[in-house]
Amino acid sequence: MLRNHQSFTDYNYYNYNMDIDLILRKLNISELNAMQTETIEAFRHSDKDILLLSPTGSGKTLAYLLPLACEIDAMSEEPQAIVVVPGRELAMQSAAVLEAMRCGVRAHAVYGGRPTMEEHRILRDKKPHIIFGTPGRLNDHLDKGNIEWKSVTTLVIDEFDKCLQMGFQNEMRKLTTTLANVKRRMLISATEAEEIPQFVNLQRTCRISFLDDNEQIPERISVNIVKSPQKDKLQTLDNLLRDLGTVSSIVFVNYRESVERVAFYLQGHGFAVTSFHGGMEQHERESQLYKFTNASANIMVCTDLASRGLDIPDIANIIHYHLPSNEEAYVHRAGRTARWDKTGQTFFILAPDEILPNYVEASGKDYYPDGASKPIPKPLMATIYIGKGKKDKISKGDIVGFLCKTGGLNVDDIGRIDVKERYAYVAINRLKVQMVVNNSTNQKIKGIRTRVEPVW
Repeated sequence: MLRNHQSFTDYNYYNYNMDIDLILRKLNISELNAMQTETIEAFRHSDKDILLLSPTGSGKTLAYLLPLACEIDAMSEEPQAIVVVPGRELAMQSAAVLEAMRCGVRAHAVYGGRPTMEEHRILRDKKPHIIFGTPGRLNDHLDKGNIEWKSVTTLVIDEFDKCLQMGFQNEMRKLTTTLANVKRRMLISATEAEEIPQFVNLQRTCRISFLDDNEQIPERISVNIVKSPQKDKLQTLDNLLRDLGTVSSIVFVNYRESVERVAFYLQGHGFAVTSFHGGMEQHERESQLYKFTNASANIMVCTDLASRGLDIPDIANIIHYHLPSNEEAYVHRAGRTARWDKTGQTFFILAPDEILPNYVEASGKDYYPDGASKPIPKPLMATIYIGKGKKDKISKGDIVGFLCKTGGLNVDDIGRIDVKERYAYVAINRLKVQMVVNNSTNQKIKGIRTRVEPVW
């Protein structure tokens, strides 16, 4: 599908469009939005660098991955593009989007918090065409020769404003200096850039902005005010979450300790909750995020770390348990809902001495939750662990067959499946977890005895 050993100028326009149309069909996307269309056109018809500014949730990842994937020489075993991101979650999710495109382009994500040697082995064996990573870890691999810099001709910096804010300036400068053969750069942000990196030549940069100076958050997001009669808002939050039901909700607080306190309270009252903050170990964050994204938990309590760099579909509600620190924090929090063309709600829980921040342009409407007499909303799915993975030649199809034939499930009972190197996580009907575990005890998958257990 992708071109092999052809220059950009002699690539057939019709085939290029067919490549993207085929990928969109695989992703079950009917059409691109205006921002994505303009970005692809700019990538296709110009050799200029691109500065893309577009709101959170507008589909920027696909906007750059679609044309980039169509430019990759899929027959090569060398890396051709590097995508720089500020955090590990965005690196993993962006790589997952590319793999979901199933277009013959190999991807891998590198980031801190795990051994460099393990990543080196995967880079050596997988030979990814596009490498996603955080600045420090990318520099580490480049310094050690684990990534061949000479073949990299495209550099994408996603959320470049956050990279600069987080103090990555020196690492970014070193990275761009090392990648001396880069011919094309693309910088992406969800907010207006206060500073453009010095390595960007504005004279040869195509600026694409879909930011509306008069629109703080999309009209698709309704603003609601929930008044707490006490300074401690836990009971009010409990009441609100019962009222909102089984749909997914993110509860934002301002401190790590508050994440633990709020999550502990909700779990103690029977809610299915995950936690997410910067003080957690990498594997904890990945596990907690996974259970939320696969619908095994319908509530996530987190700090503003989760307000950027996470692409979780179908989040219905954003709850500000603590007021955002500033307008930018509010915009990024709200941007977790109403992704693409969907609608969403945001709720401000106000203590008796609190008022709606003046940067919230919408006046907001009072919302009176009526959940006190309602049952605890339980998610539809739960996660199970299967103790075999890619190293055992286990595929998603093998897992579906095993769970249906041996576990007793129907195909409709099975949700998201993630097959790792030595194990797999599967979302299944919450009501059938124990049945699957009982039926699968001491059973074999593809002739290999395996362990199946719930992940609560």
